[in-house]
Amino acid sequence: MRLPTRVFLRYLAIAAVLVVMAAMPYYLTDFWLLTGLFAMAAALGAIGLNILSGTTGQLSLGHAFFLAVGAYGYMYFSGESGRSGTHDINGLGLPPTVALVLAVLLAGVVGGIFSPISGRLRGMYLGIATLALVFIGEHVMINAHSVTGGYNGRAAEPMEFFGFTLTDRDPDNWEFLGVEFGAYERLWYLALVLLVIGILLARNLLRGRPGRALGAVRDSEIAAAVMGVPVARYRSMAFVVSSMYAGLAGVLLALIFGRVIPEYFGLALSIDYLAMIVIGGLGSVAGAVVGAVFVTVLPQLFAHYAESLPLVVASGGDGVGPTEAARYLYGAAIVLVLLFAPGGLAGLTRRRPRAPKPSARVPARSWSRFRSRSQEPQGAVS
Repeated sequence: MRLPTRVFLRYLAIAAVLVVMAAMPYYLTDFWLLTGLFAMAAALGAIGLNILSGTTGQLSLGHAFFLAVGAYGYMYFSGESGRSGTHDINGLGLPPTVALVLAVLLAGVVGGIFSPISGRLRGMYLGIATLALVFIGEHVMINAHSVTGGYNGRAAEPMEFFGFTLTDRDPDNWEFLGVEFGAYERLWYLALVLLVIGILLARNLLRGRPGRALGAVRDSEIAAAVMGVPVARYRSMAFVVSSMYAGLAGVLLALIFGRVIPEYFGLALSIDYLAMIVIGGLGSVAGAVVGAVFVTVLPQLFAHYAESLPLVVASGGDGVGPTEAARYLYGAAIVLVLLFAPGGLAGLTRRRPRAPKPSARVPARSWSRFRSRSQEPQGAVS
């Protein structure tokens, strides 16, 4: 069976992107590798939020909470009991791969516990309820010292596969094709594999029957219920799936940081994720990835090139810092997208159907009918 040219070119472009992504650790410095790792982790979380908010239409301001559940869940499942700073911490000491799976499932269970609330609330009220999760999570992370380590956070156990750790050690100074693979290079391929799997699962979900049902729930819950869609079940399913994606992103962030503190999982992180899906395109998997790259990479670029940019000063200086400048810029990007590109950055590449050109010719049958009527006697009575 021969593929259409457009489909073939799309697959060719995807293969080229994957090859380029796989080759990047051989050419990029640690700064760009770290930036790419943050972008891939953010893309996983943005895909989950887009399923919830973009496809199903449920506003969530608590996405950072589920990232924290995944991060701290992984550290608890994989960590050993001991002492961190002035606090005793507990851990189960499970293998890191098992801890990763359990942390993702834990985030899904927490999302499922909250899903009945999401089934009863709509719009702004649901957003306020999810916002409460962020404040509750901050309080728990700071005070649950035995699990989170308190203010000082907790160190994450490195990922390990059959004795091969994704850090600078075990084996030390490991090289492949003449390039020394450190922690960032090793984590790069783990993040890339997880991102590819996450994209494929999300696309299959949204293109199948569940995706059509979620879209129907977003457009009109009454119409969806009339068509036989169990609205409450699909709203709960969207929350669980979104939470699991966030939990996976949280695990990846814990591996990248090496040590996680509660301050990171605040309201600002949830707002960043909303910006990602709005800028990239609501309801689009590719849009979530593009928006995540835009929002994540921009502050890193401002921080790296602060001395060369006008009106931007280095962190800690008097003036507009890199983080503030980046927020101003993608805040303006949100306004521009909403005004001129409602489909987001991903929507700019979609083909718009061409409107049919109006024809000036009158069909022959209509013209003959018109002539026959015009030749009838004017005084004829029907």
